[in-house]
Amino acid sequence: MPKNKFYVVWKGKKPGIYDGWADCKKQVDGFNGAMFKGFPTFDLAKIALNDDPRKYITKGLNGPKKIACTNPLIGVPVADSICVDAACSGNPGALEYRGVDTQSGAELFRMGPFPQGTVNLGEFLGIVHALAYLSQRNCDWPVYSDSRTAIAWVRKKAINTNLAVSPKNQKLFDLVNRAVNWLHANSWPNKILKWETEYWGEIPADFGRK
Repeated sequence: MPKNKFYVVWKGKKPGIYDGWADCKKQVDGFNGAMFKGFPTFDLAKIALNDDPRKYITKGLNGPKKIACTNPLIGVPVADSICVDAACSGNPGALEYRGVDTQSGAELFRMGPFPQGTVNLGEFLGIVHALAYLSQRNCDWPVYSDSRTAIAWVRKKAINTNLAVSPKNQKLFDLVNRAVNWLHANSWPNKILKWETEYWGEIPADFGRK
């Protein structure tokens, strides 16, 4: 898949989203202070168009953090990827999860809150949601999670939770069952990778509630 298929022009002759560099170039050539950037999917471009352009075109204080890792066995995360995370008020407790573009931090999807769940269930659903999201867009980006348990569940295509099904969490388990069924019915080229928090800091999808 080409790296950049859609271009956002924040400042140019006519701001908007353009399909391909040639169309984008017409809007920014000769325009003083033009602000633009390419994105691999239309969804990312649409989110960016309505966001602060400085988040996407700078690497300073207002931009995404540049990760440096001195351990050659760990390296740095793949920029073109999705990160997922879950937040739970208690365990079990009110649960939500989301996925973000690793490089920009733009939120791609968010689900919940569900009244009763666990972090591992949320992390599992986040990974599967990301795989389905990328599959719909024919995108081979990897998916990062900081939960070894959830990654193992996805690879086994089965969950192993002590949380019992109840009327309070029935909708959550319906979603979990759909996710398991999706894993059995589909294949994907995307790598599922562990976010190395010790070396890289908190995962970009972190809810910041610790």
